[in-house]
Amino acid sequence: MAEDLVQKTKKIVTLMGFNEPRVEFDEEHRKISLFIDDDIVQSRLSSVLPAMEHLLNLVAKDARGPYVVDLNYYRKERERLISELARAAAHKAMLTKTDVELPPMNAYERRLVHLEITTHPELKTESFGIGRERRVVIKHL
Repeated sequence: MAEDLVQKTKKIVTLMGFNEPRVEFDEEHRKISLFIDDDIVQSRLSSVLPAMEHLLNLVAKDARGPYVVDLNYYRKERERLISELARAAAHKAMLTKTDVELPPMNAYERRLVHLEITTHPELKTESFGIGRERRVVIKHL
C-alpha cells in the first residue's frame, strides 16, 4: 500500500507539471510528506496544501481515515509556530493570572494548542466562536 501510494502521488504531481517531486510516507502516523521545488507552489503553500491533501486522500481512499499531507514542510513549520504561540500565551496567562485569547484557528491548530496546554496543570483551554472565527482561550485556574 505504502509504495503504491508513493508512486501514485509522484505520478499525479508529475502530471500536474511539477518535475521530480519527492514523496515520503509514514504509515504509522498516516502522514504524506511531499516536496515540490517550484516557486509558485512555495509562494502559495497555504492555499495549495488543502487542495493537495484533498486530492491525495481521494486517491488513497483508505477506510482507516484520512492522511495528513505536509507540503514543503509548511505544516511542520506551522505546527512549530502554533506550539510556540501556545507556550507564550500560557506564560502570559500564568504571569497575569488572566485569560488569554488566541487568534482564530482551524480545528487541527486548536487541537495543537489544547495539547500543548495540558502540560500546565494550573491552566485550561476552551474553544469559543463559530466557523472561521473559532478560537482558543487559555484560562488560569
